[in-house]
Amino acid sequence: MSGYTPTVGLEIHAELRTKTKMFCSSKNDTEEKRANANICPVCMGYPGTLPVINKEAVRLVLSLGTAVGGELADYTEFDRKNYFYPDIPKGYQISQYAYPLVKGGEIAGVALTRVHLEEDTAKSTHDTGDQSLLDFNRAGVPLMELVTEPVIHDAESAARFAKELQLLLIYLGASFANMEKGEMRVEANISVSKDDTLGTKVEVKNLNSFKAVEKSIRYEIERHVALLEKGEKVMQETRGWDENKEATFSQRAKEDSHDYRYFPDPDLPKLFVREMPEFSTEALRASLPELPWQKRERFLREFGIKSEDVEFYVRDRAWGAYFETVAPSLEKEMYQLASNYILSDLKEPIDPESFKEVIRMIHGEEISSRGAKDILKYLHENDGDPKKIAEEKGLIQKSDAGELKLIAEKVIAENAAAVQEYKNGKVSSLQFLVGQGMKASKGSANPGVLKGVLEEMLA
Repeated sequence: MSGYTPTVGLEIHAELRTKTKMFCSSKNDTEEKRANANICPVCMGYPGTLPVINKEAVRLVLSLGTAVGGELADYTEFDRKNYFYPDIPKGYQISQYAYPLVKGGEIAGVALTRVHLEEDTAKSTHDTGDQSLLDFNRAGVPLMELVTEPVIHDAESAARFAKELQLLLIYLGASFANMEKGEMRVEANISVSKDDTLGTKVEVKNLNSFKAVEKSIRYEIERHVALLEKGEKVMQETRGWDENKEATFSQRAKEDSHDYRYFPDPDLPKLFVREMPEFSTEALRASLPELPWQKRERFLREFGIKSEDVEFYVRDRAWGAYFETVAPSLEKEMYQLASNYILSDLKEPIDPESFKEVIRMIHGEEISSRGAKDILKYLHENDGDPKKIAEEKGLIQKSDAGELKLIAEKVIAENAAAVQEYKNGKVSSLQFLVGQGMKASKGSANPGVLKGVLEEMLA
């Protein structure tokens, strides 16, 4: 691929978390299993019906724009995007064209072009024999569309951006953004250039996982390069992603914006956003929660734990909250220790006070790592005081050198070959002997003290 420069721009749709649909009072319920249960004449496109703008959907998009440092619109309007497809009951989709709610901004180092509002389409089901079925529950659901600048140059960066956007939507409470359920869908526009010659753009539609985003972009880059190397042209088109074949396939020629014949929707009022007090910059900023990148910075600053641990807590907010519950009352040098045991030994949160006591006991060398794991396993199913559990199960670590000398004598007597190897210079044999001593003590020996006793006796 020497000499070729890939360029990727993303278009991401996310269904917003509102009680009702974008332009009517039908329920917005992504969990509804009954087909065509949440519909009405407005979202079904019946003649003579009038849409009404969902104010909460507007607020959610403006909140996202505020979070990413975008320029919020003073004036906006909704347009009709005209095209025919069975899942569009009106023959057009209400969207925004010339006046989006948000321009600019940045997420994960990627510049944004715009963020606007539109309505979702119905859901088509094609694997039903010789017919297709339409479920209009999704038709009219508020849909945020975010468009990036074409500034991404590899598949990994594209997937990383999509993950960060999903996280932001969840933190803002704007969307559940579950890709498997279609609540967030990614489309990638990909081109490959050489020697400053612009490449032909190809769009890959409806990518419903981060792996699909990464794999499809990588595949398209390689496909473009292969065509150009053979002296062939890349066709401007829309393609789909075949998960099983791990390859893209042609769907249709790519439309341009003029093909949709946009014009302002005559049934919807123009919005002068800044005239609404709740949409002022100050009000929107005050309503923002702690954002993902702010939480990352704070966790690193306050707790000093490993960056991969921080990322886990940022992405799993329940575990992040648990860590914040237990860490502040521990000594600073215990933060990483606590995080290690949360990530490796807790299947679900246990009583915070019990967990903190276990961490203090490990740090104070009252119990071994093995003993701590046994206590935590017990606490998953039972209540109890960690110290009493340790005493009852014989897990209190023995640190008395005189007591451990008896164990060391037994280990030396029973492992003559390892003893001789150690004396011949094989340092790793000492660790084997320590392990045998831990086994003999049923994990109750302090390994550091036991190691020192063995070294002294073998010297």
